[in-house]
Amino acid sequence: MRFVLHSCGVALSLVLLPAALCAQESASIAKVAVETPQASDGRTSVALVDAPEPAKNNETPAANKTDLPGTISGTVTDADGDLVTGATVVLEDGNPSDRRSQIVDDSGLFSFGGLKAGVPYRVTISGKGFENWQSDPILLSEGQFFDVTGIKIKLSGETASVTVYSTTEQIATQQVELAEQQRVLGFIPNFYVIYDAKDAVPLTPKLKFRMALKVSTDPISIFGAAFMAGVNQAFNRPEYQQGMKGYAQRFGQEYTDGVTDIMFGGAILPTLLRQDPRYYYQGTGSVKSRTLHALSNPFICKGDNGKWQPNYSSVGGDLASSALSNLYYPKADRGVAATFENVLVLTAEREGASLFQEFVLRKLTPSAKRNN
Repeated sequence: MRFVLHSCGVALSLVLLPAALCAQESASIAKVAVETPQASDGRTSVALVDAPEPAKNNETPAANKTDLPGTISGTVTDADGDLVTGATVVLEDGNPSDRRSQIVDDSGLFSFGGLKAGVPYRVTISGKGFENWQSDPILLSEGQFFDVTGIKIKLSGETASVTVYSTTEQIATQQVELAEQQRVLGFIPNFYVIYDAKDAVPLTPKLKFRMALKVSTDPISIFGAAFMAGVNQAFNRPEYQQGMKGYAQRFGQEYTDGVTDIMFGGAILPTLLRQDPRYYYQGTGSVKSRTLHALSNPFICKGDNGKWQPNYSSVGGDLASSALSNLYYPKADRGVAATFENVLVLTAEREGASLFQEFVLRKLTPSAKRNN
């Protein structure tokens, strides 16, 4: 009897199963026959349950889906925009086990791949002599390539400033080299003036003689002596003869006057008395104060100690030059009176030159405006 019931259940299942499969194809709902034994007599019954819907041809089951990895990259530069190489780049996401690092290559580049979407990554950059740089949290979307911009690492405090030590002689040499470029209208020597007086340093004896020799041998100085010799020839002073011989004598007198004056007043006495032979340009203040400053130049100068003092070098240089002129001037132009007359003329010329220097010459000296 049990065998008959069991056979009937199996037969019923075989009948219903094809029908259920047909219904599944038409209504997308599957029913499966399941044998369920009875608790008391061992008989079985058949129940129909829903079967899982098969996947469509163009879909991948959720269990087989894989997120596309993202990438974070960037270029490391310093505050001036120059590439930085050899820096260490660390990528963190809050999980110590997922901490990554690499060294920036010769192009200043770094790149981290295989990153997850939705994870807050942070980039930290460090290098010897630089302050650490850190990005804001970076959240990637699936498969995103993220370029970190604006990476400019700064020099650390201990290397941000560089101190250059120079001796006073080196600074003075540089200032003389700049002064030797100062020319009125681009060709007339204008060496004996300091336009940047606050940074001036005293000259060494060697530099004082260098400047005097530079002025004495400058082609414009020689041309100036030749020009003045022609003027003096026209006015017959000093009382040399006329003609080419007289012109040569006047040229020699004019050039020698200039050389002796610059050598005594600009090199020999300033070296012995430790005084600065240069004119210290004021450039600011009222017209009155600048005028007084210029007119006092033949009588007051800066000492090598940086203090103002009587200008013995200038006055003494004029006296020495005028005294020596008695050796080659004509007899009519020699003597004590002539010597002191020459000193007064030189002093007046020096005051006029100082006024011109204070109010006019800087505007006509292109290199002075560039260097200051």
